Amino acid sequence: MGETQVKTAHPKGLWVLFGTEMWERFNFYGMRALLTLFLVNSLLMKEEEASLIYGGFLGLCYLTPMLGGFIADRYFGNRNCILLGGLMMAIGQLLLFTSGSIFEENLPLAKTIMYTGLGIIVFGNGFFKPNISSMVGSLYPKQEKTKLDTAFTIFYMGINLGAFLGQYICPMLGDVKDTGGIRDIYAFRWGFLAASMAMLIGTVLFYFLKNKYVVSPEGRPLGGLPSKNVAADFEEGEAQQANFSSKALIGAGIAFLVLGAIIHFVFKQNLIYTLIYSSGLSLAGLIISDSSLTKIERDRIIVIYIVSFFIIFFWAAFEQAGSSLTFIADNQTDRNFFGFQMPASMVQIFNGLFVVALAVPFSVIWDTLRAKGKEPISPFKLAIGLVVISVSFFMIATQVSYLGTSGLLAIKWLILLYFLNTCAELCLSPIGLSLVGKLSPKRFASLLYGVFFLSNASGYALGGTLGAILPATGDKFAKAKELGIDLQAILDKTITPTAEQLALLDKHQISAANHFFAGFEIHNLYEFFMVFVVLTGIAAIILFALTPFLKKMMHGVR
Repeated sequence: MGETQVKTAHPKGLWVLFGTEMWERFNFYGMRALLTLFLVNSLLMKEEEASLIYGGFLGLCYLTPMLGGFIADRYFGNRNCILLGGLMMAIGQLLLFTSGSIFEENLPLAKTIMYTGLGIIVFGNGFFKPNISSMVGSLYPKQEKTKLDTAFTIFYMGINLGAFLGQYICPMLGDVKDTGGIRDIYAFRWGFLAASMAMLIGTVLFYFLKNKYVVSPEGRPLGGLPSKNVAADFEEGEAQQANFSSKALIGAGIAFLVLGAIIHFVFKQNLIYTLIYSSGLSLAGLIISDSSLTKIERDRIIVIYIVSFFIIFFWAAFEQAGSSLTFIADNQTDRNFFGFQMPASMVQIFNGLFVVALAVPFSVIWDTLRAKGKEPISPFKLAIGLVVISVSFFMIATQVSYLGTSGLLAIKWLILLYFLNTCAELCLSPIGLSLVGKLSPKRFASLLYGVFFLSNASGYALGGTLGAILPATGDKFAKAKELGIDLQAILDKTITPTAEQLALLDKHQISAANHFFAGFEIHNLYEFFMVFVVLTGIAAIILFALTPFLKKMMHGVR
């Protein structure tokens, strides 16, 4: 490469981080595609239970980066945490493989191993996730920080290439039905094994390439032990470390316990969800209480908080992909895709495909608008994302309203939903990530990425809660009919089921009552999807209204 090109090309370290993250996403998305179906079919859980576990698991995956970011910043450094996290995730997947191998002989043990595996993956993800994102920014010299939006978009494509491979290979191995449509409940484990292998490959590659390529513009290795940091790693004149007084830390601890009690007892959330919501709120409070913050820094951090709050509603809708939308794809969708009978867990693959297809066009759009001085500021882009996802759920709500309890949804509608969701995601996720990078003071960068990921976590937890109110799909009515039970009449409360009918329904994982949300009874799929239309629609309107106010508080950052 000639001297002139060096200035414009992205550093090679970006490709090493891109590759490591790609294999990690293969492992994560591949497992995630199968998880709820595995819980329902092999471990015999009810769909709402599977949705809650799914939401809790995803939420915790975004909660532990706080801890991982803190440990990396203070003690281990980014690199060591990435290696540790990668190994833990590979081990967690092997435990899921074990659970999928023994559930028939010993169901309680298989469940215990499954929970242990998910727990190890959660902590592994915590070490891995914050440390990769925060190194991308450090590869670039200060005068090239404008390239970060593009760098994160390229990085985002790596993530989605991995997601695509995982969502293709793991369902092919793990979500298997014979010609009669009977599922092989033993196949899930092969999907988990593939996920484990992918994670090992990524970790080994990073181990061998990190010293050569993952370096700062001056050639110093990045992400080493924090005790080796030098002054050049910080912006001029800014404090190098966060100073939390013991008073502030105790205050945050008390806030955490009080909020936890309110969320658990008043809002009736389970302990995992309580942990996610209360730690998010108390951490946000702790950062803003730091006495070393200037007014401008504080204003910018408040913008991160406001944006993070709105992002919760986006992810709650978006993450129906792995729970309610997978169950609908499994039970009430004609999955014939040009003659290929697509496994239900594979339908989510369109999200990754569309990201890879659209990431470059989207960044070209922003670049072109920026060149003309017409690029909207980040909060405005986020509000557009919320509008688009609201429209996508409105479209699917309208489609399912024609189905009744026995009709099948055409797969094209789910594909269109994922297309719109992806457009929304590209207005929101990479933009959100780079906004945090631009607005946060360096000494808080990892912690504020943590707060941003906590808003994702809260979104997933809310998504789990909302996914659990999914009303009965067509398969449940058909099954009940086989058992000689009129499920519709029971749900409409026009007949009262006998004790043995209730036991029969329970045995076949069918709920005998409709779920409620915010005091409203959800009778059918149309009402279920309208919940998301309303939540994201209201959030979008409020965010649009706040944009001028946020622009002022960003003090010149776009």
